[in-house]
Amino acid sequence: MSFDFIKDRNKKIHFIGIGGISMSGLAEILLEQNFKVSGSDMKASAITDTLKQNGAQINIGQSGDNITEDIDLVVYTAAISEDNPELLRAKELNVPTITRAEFLGYIMKGHKYNVAISGTHGKTTTTSMVSHICLNAELDPTILVGGQLDIINGNVRPGNSDYFITEACEYKGSFLKFFPYIGVILNIDADHLDYYKDINDIENAFANFSKLIPTNGYLIGYADDMRVNNIVSHAKCNTLTYGIDAGEIRAKNIVFNENGCAYFDAYKESERILSVQLNVPGKHNVLNALASICTALSLDIPKNNIVKGLESFNGTHRRFEIKGTKNNVTVIDDYAHHPTEIKATLSAAKNYPHKKMFCVFQPHTYSRTLNLFDEFVEAFDDADEVILADIYAAREKDTGVVSSSMLADKIKQREVKCCNFDNFDEIVSHLRKNVEAGDIVLTVGAGDVYKIGEMYLDQDN
Repeated sequence: MSFDFIKDRNKKIHFIGIGGISMSGLAEILLEQNFKVSGSDMKASAITDTLKQNGAQINIGQSGDNITEDIDLVVYTAAISEDNPELLRAKELNVPTITRAEFLGYIMKGHKYNVAISGTHGKTTTTSMVSHICLNAELDPTILVGGQLDIINGNVRPGNSDYFITEACEYKGSFLKFFPYIGVILNIDADHLDYYKDINDIENAFANFSKLIPTNGYLIGYADDMRVNNIVSHAKCNTLTYGIDAGEIRAKNIVFNENGCAYFDAYKESERILSVQLNVPGKHNVLNALASICTALSLDIPKNNIVKGLESFNGTHRRFEIKGTKNNVTVIDDYAHHPTEIKATLSAAKNYPHKKMFCVFQPHTYSRTLNLFDEFVEAFDDADEVILADIYAAREKDTGVVSSSMLADKIKQREVKCCNFDNFDEIVSHLRKNVEAGDIVLTVGAGDVYKIGEMYLDQDN
């Protein structure tokens, strides 16, 4: 498929799984440009409702009948199986098919300053921070973020400039289809081991991502991460590193306020270049902010816009999102689903005012739970009590090899109070019986665990 394809507004493009956060964003961009858009998803949602209101043809349920002869292109995600009925029907009709990552790459080709933010953790928050900065600088960027961001009223913002800001996910090598002018590597950790052989294989994928950056572009990397540093040292483009203990741009004089949010000075060598008060908690967000500062400096954005952009950022939905308070018990939701992310979230919560911390965790996928089992066991030491929901299967099937009860048994061996329940109602009942005024309840995971917090808040006491 040539790049000219996506310039033809008469084309009709169909998205398999259009209700997903990334697919819906691409569909919104095309609708804004007056393309004909159709799509399917397994269930209706607020996202599919919005797409329908904006002119998309939405089918609930996936069937070969959804692929009609007037469709010019079918876009699908890496999670779609080869025996998907819509994918099979498209091939029968000789309708071209393309992955979401490839299609996003084609859209990026139409922009000069593509910012692709990669890393095992922190992509959504950093993309959101960079978006706030670029909006404050009035660059009119196109934005595609993996979460709901209030400043753009969703997860996508079609712009009218050469600036394009997006997350760059490493799953199945998706980010290798992109065309970054600025590539950011936040960190490299073991994940998606259902696809990658090991951590070295993952590092190699990030190294290949860095090679996509043109010589006049920029690679921005976290200097305290040995694997990221190794990639930066071999880069053929401009580079800029950041960190707390290492890097060209460093955070110094870090002070956390009563809500766990950091104030810090950003230095380049011995020169203080700016000071900023963050409105999102945790040390990990200092690092996300440093990556955003480096990105903004590479785009020659004035320092006052950088500070105002960062200080206007109050978080994305499902990233340490305060859902509400009931009987002086605060419910906080976070998307963390990897041991490193869980540790960072609990560390941030430690600095949030509370008596006891109840962490409700829903493991995400059997393969991740099995491959990182020992790391998960050690991730909850900062919690006063851990409550495990059943594993969220996502794209996988339960083979009986791993379970939440197995994880609970091992966590208890570390003398961390832990229990597991079969359904959300039982978890809510347990919370109502055990939490007290001044406690916090953290719902953690990439599935639908957030519903537990909402159920708790909705319960009449």
